Amino acid sequence: MTMTMSDNKKKIILVEDDKFLSEMYVVKLTESGFEVDVAADGEEGLNKIKEQKPDLVLLDIVLPKMDGFEVLRNIKNEPGLKNVSVIALTNLGQKEEVEKGLKLGADDYIIKAHFTPTEVVAKAKKVLEKKGL
Repeated sequence: MTMTMSDNKKKIILVEDDKFLSEMYVVKLTESGFEVDVAADGEEGLNKIKEQKPDLVLLDIVLPKMDGFEVLRNIKNEPGLKNVSVIALTNLGQKEEVEKGLKLGADDYIIKAHFTPTEVVAKAKKVLEKKGL
């Protein structure tokens, strides 16, 4: 079986309700060779994650309908999704929030104000490499 380029593309689902930020991340991730889908709230995000089983989820914590912690909990409790890597995106720099995300199974976290989109891409690549993807 021959693999085309698109078979090698890593799939990322970005769950982010800030349209400006989400467009910025999508441009950077797409330029870096990722296939990206976007969800604007936790419920939509969880549905897309279940349908598409992406390699990585960039998950905002403060979201409408269902927060990122709830989405993360659902991902980690779903047998078919347990291996999906998750990076929590947050403006919440509080240690408790970060620790809660990591405890729930996030592979890493990004405090949005401290990271440029280019750094977000670099962190996404690093998490995927760690998983051997």
